[in-house]
Amino acid sequence: MKNYLLLVFVVVLFGCKNENSNTNTITTEAVTKALTADEIINKSIEVSGGEKFKKSSLKFEFRDVYYQALRKNHEFLLVRILVKDNDSIFDMLSNVGFERYDNKDFVKLEDSIAKKYEASVNSVHYFSVLPYGLNDEAVNKALLVSEQIKGKDYYKIKVTFSAEGGGEDHEDIFIYWINKHSFKLDYFAYSYNEGKEIGMRFREAYNERYVNGLRFVDYNNYKAEDAKFILENLGKVFENNQLELLSKIELKNIEVQLVDN
Repeated sequence: MKNYLLLVFVVVLFGCKNENSNTNTITTEAVTKALTADEIINKSIEVSGGEKFKKSSLKFEFRDVYYQALRKNHEFLLVRILVKDNDSIFDMLSNVGFERYDNKDFVKLEDSIAKKYEASVNSVHYFSVLPYGLNDEAVNKALLVSEQIKGKDYYKIKVTFSAEGGGEDHEDIFIYWINKHSFKLDYFAYSYNEGKEIGMRFREAYNERYVNGLRFVDYNNYKAEDAKFILENLGKVFENNQLELLSKIELKNIEVQLVDN
């Protein structure tokens, strides 16, 4: 049930090809000049899969919900499939907007409800492929002072979003810690404001694996109980064991196909 409608979209929009999975080999790079935030992000995206993200079909499960992301250059289709008994709800976000289907039937939603579903779908897909996406037009990057976490050196980059093109959650602020040796994203933190709820989260990457050349990780998801903590300082707060483990962000049954030009 969960596959029949997706197959239609895959056939119509994209032609996919399988390639043998390969693990990226990361080499140490001697940095002879100060790197900009853009250059650091570019290197981080490159070691995580680079241009392959732009031509890929991804499938994975997150908390017993099915997701698929189809990307081909500037076109994209992000899907969430909710399966219950014999019914399937398809939430689909693409270049043309957000749509929901109950099995094969289109569901008309109020704008406010549609925006919430759209943000929810986009959020899971956004986090699943980080740091890919950090070069979008609405992203603003600033290089902060480098720091150490658990004895390793990190570039520290602050990301904000422009109102235009930044989505419903454009006021959220992110901090990314990128390893100076491998250029991999090991930690990130963010602040959010959802109605009356204001808070911060800190995520620690683990369980790294490459699937068909694309890097995926799971995360330990921490919350900051003390309101006095500052978002930019959560790396040190984490190192001092002052954060509470809230949940684990785990992607399961990941499949990757690379899309023909």
